[in-house]
Amino acid sequence: MGIILFIIIFCVVVVAHEFGHFIVAKANGIHVVEFSVGMGPTLFHVEKGGTRYAIRLLPIGGACMFEGEDGLLDQQGEGEEETGKPEREDPVDTLGKSGAFPDAPVWARIATVVAGPLFNFILAFLFSAIIVGSIGTDLPKIGQVGEGTAAEEAGLMAGDTIVALNGRKVNLFREISLEAMLNEGEAVHVVYQRNGERFSTVLIPKYSEADNRYYFGIAASPGYTKFGPIGVLQYSAYEVRYWINTTIRSLGMLFTGKAGVKDMAGPVGMADAVDTIYTESKQDGAYYVWLNMLNFAILLSANLGVLNLIPFPALDGGRLLFLIVEAIRRKPVPPEKEGIFHFVGFALLMLLMVVVLYNDITRLFAR
Repeated sequence: MGIILFIIIFCVVVVAHEFGHFIVAKANGIHVVEFSVGMGPTLFHVEKGGTRYAIRLLPIGGACMFEGEDGLLDQQGEGEEETGKPEREDPVDTLGKSGAFPDAPVWARIATVVAGPLFNFILAFLFSAIIVGSIGTDLPKIGQVGEGTAAEEAGLMAGDTIVALNGRKVNLFREISLEAMLNEGEAVHVVYQRNGERFSTVLIPKYSEADNRYYFGIAASPGYTKFGPIGVLQYSAYEVRYWINTTIRSLGMLFTGKAGVKDMAGPVGMADAVDTIYTESKQDGAYYVWLNMLNFAILLSANLGVLNLIPFPALDGGRLLFLIVEAIRRKPVPPEKEGIFHFVGFALLMLLMVVVLYNDITRLFAR
């Protein structure tokens, strides 16, 4: 069941991403050669309006291929059936005609590339609105302060509402939990509200040898708070911002060495996580399974959006970097140089995927 649910969630998230590319490309007159979900051999495909729509074997990605992108011509040559490129009855060199990706204005191409991650954020927002509208959210209100904890020493009390931590505005209690989890003993400047008035204090987290981490010493106020339509939209945006911020900070831990490849999860690890969530929530009924699956989809969609904006070869962010350079220079980077850049990046991504897959499988058998 975990595998089935993960594939469904993954497909929805990937389709949203690729549809973003697709719809903006179409709006700008760029011909989409193929719209596919998954990678590897084609399981099923149909062709409509000059675009091939395909489902591929491996649920580890997707593609929206544009005419003229990376030298892709809208034609079928010898051996093309093996490569999976769509067939046309009138093969022509289209790099010089309207409809090819390189012929579109640079700002149209930038919009097309950015649209994929943007649609992931939009999907995350829509799913967040369903959850917040259904059960509400966790406001940053303190429900309990532990005796002898850092929070008590800082003067915080149950009923206080945390407004900001180190100058960053707080809207969800999870933001406080995230700050505590990532803290390494640094003092935290806290702005809080009590009885309608604002105060500030400095909190020095306390280290727990048993858990090997620092704690603030506060617990959330029990229950979730529900809102009207405006509040639902507002707090749905806060939800998306939380997951984007969590992803960015997690990436920061990877780049600074505070986390490693072993802490990453690929499709196998994510499918296992979905199965665990399903197993733990099914006893509460289908409604809570549905909400928890939506929550996982928000996490996955926000992650995909952020990751694709990283200026790394073969990702949307890498392509976006070249387009920004082109906009500044007012001439494109030589296609062969950009092609090498993306090819190397793709090879590195595949290598990383193999390593992450190995780690996922190792963790499963280590149980």
